[in-house]
Amino acid sequence: MQSVALINYGSGNLRSAEKALIRAADGKSRIVVTDNPDVVATADRLVLPGVGAFAACMSALEARPGVIEAMTEAVHGRGAPFLGICVGMQLLASRGLEFGETPGLDWIAGDVRKLGSSDPAIKIPHMGWNDLEGVSDQPLMAGLKPPPGSKEGQTVYFTHSFAFFPKDEGDVAAYVDHGERFPAAVARGNVAGVQFHPEKSQASGLSLLARFLEWRP
Repeated sequence: MQSVALINYGSGNLRSAEKALIRAADGKSRIVVTDNPDVVATADRLVLPGVGAFAACMSALEARPGVIEAMTEAVHGRGAPFLGICVGMQLLASRGLEFGETPGLDWIAGDVRKLGSSDPAIKIPHMGWNDLEGVSDQPLMAGLKPPPGSKEGQTVYFTHSFAFFPKDEGDVAAYVDHGERFPAAVARGNVAGVQFHPEKSQASGLSLLARFLEWRP
């Protein structure tokens, strides 16, 4: 049975992500909540959750001895599939621009910056359900593409004030519009991330997690 390392660095959505992954796995994968570098380095798949501020999350991840190095070995050394969720996706960036500048993992070049809107009716933080746009054929996202005859993809749940803008638009796997159009998902090789919360997105989110557990990049 394959192992999935759900990385524990104190993230607020850790338990809800664990429950959703267990449900999506349907007994076919072993979900391991861990900050043990040896477990992370040898896992078949990795999931990095995250809520809150970029700098605080990056600091908490760095405070787990050897975990980033183990993640790097698993993902870039062995090619293990990786999924970042919300701030876990943002940490893939080169840097975050929240409360100053904080270096990220730099696995996908780009910046995390605050959402903006000139429309006072558009509320920030962005909280709620939105339709995805421009969904790519990337295997994880393909199931969220719009049905025939529709331009909008499936509806998923967001809660955030900052978004990740990759340097290369080819790394964007889906967009969403909330005051401005910004990436809802990114993907490069065996690394993927979603700004929305699959663990809160009901059937659409569970289907994405199930595809992740079977993904062969």
